[in-house]
Amino acid sequence: MITNGSLLAMRDIRVHFPITKGLFLRRHVGVVRAVDGVDLEVRAGQSVGLVGESGSGKTTLGRAVVALTRPTGGTITFDGRDVWSLDRDEQTKLRRRVQMVFQDPHASLDPRMTVAASISEPLEIHHLGSRSDRKRRVGELLELVGLHPSHGGRYPHELSGGQRQRVGVARALSLGPELIVADEPVSALDVSIQAQIVNLLQKLRRELGLTSILIAHDLAVVRQVSDAIAVMYLGRIVEWANAQDLYREPLHPYTVALLSAVPIPDPVIEATRERIVLRGDVPSPASPPPGCAFHTRCWLRDKLGNPERCSAETPALRTLRSGHLVACHFAEDGREAEARIDPESRSSEPS
Repeated sequence: MITNGSLLAMRDIRVHFPITKGLFLRRHVGVVRAVDGVDLEVRAGQSVGLVGESGSGKTTLGRAVVALTRPTGGTITFDGRDVWSLDRDEQTKLRRRVQMVFQDPHASLDPRMTVAASISEPLEIHHLGSRSDRKRRVGELLELVGLHPSHGGRYPHELSGGQRQRVGVARALSLGPELIVADEPVSALDVSIQAQIVNLLQKLRRELGLTSILIAHDLAVVRQVSDAIAVMYLGRIVEWANAQDLYREPLHPYTVALLSAVPIPDPVIEATRERIVLRGDVPSPASPPPGCAFHTRCWLRDKLGNPERCSAETPALRTLRSGHLVACHFAEDGREAEARIDPESRSSEPS
């Protein structure tokens, strides 16, 4: 998945958090494998969706990209430079080029600071512009995200959830970044507001030429704004494909299960397709199952797979067709089973 010419490249990224016991004498008793060997690239101008259940490692990976969480192993390269080999001054400069929009707009804004102060703070930290320049820049950013400049004098508690998230987006854009990492930017918002924020992200990407990583668990949201999609499960990427290819023909049984829960606006198809309800919960990243991490919940393993191989051998992320990678021993055998779950897939024969 790593090629030359990418703006962002991650190779074998691992983020493990220690588990300790004892009040005074802290003993190391294990690790939480939040991210466990991820390869991923993002080209300049590309929008990549990162999807998966809660606990799959999406946010941790995003925080590693913006240098908020140090990886345990692997390398993250931005514009040809290793992010974590940079000194403090160079990392500060990097943050002008890479910014993050956080999940909870209420928690990410200082309640004691006005909107204008929150947006201008990054400019002050990086010593950009005079006071009048910063004031003018704040007004421009507020208008860019669909707010009136007068909102700059308000405090976060005086804004709605959607308005607070727009402020978060404006703050992320204040330094003119090249890459935006948006961590579930609409999950804390009402459904009626989610579409507005998604449309805003599309508009900004188109007008500003941004490169973006959108972290979400809502596949419908990711589909609208992403060129390519990476599906994560228990700290690993289990499928990567062009957005259209992934929705038309998912190959990993986990992806098929996720898509089976997305409503289709066709009553005939919706009435005939089968929904997959995964049994059990996501295994603990502190004690992942051996072999394929998904085998304890896999519907395909029960129908077509070899139980011994699934529980003994970890599948590699391999290319099944051009630009479509999947980590499953029996992805080829799952095509027939998938057709029974999504009748639309019968119209797309494998190439």
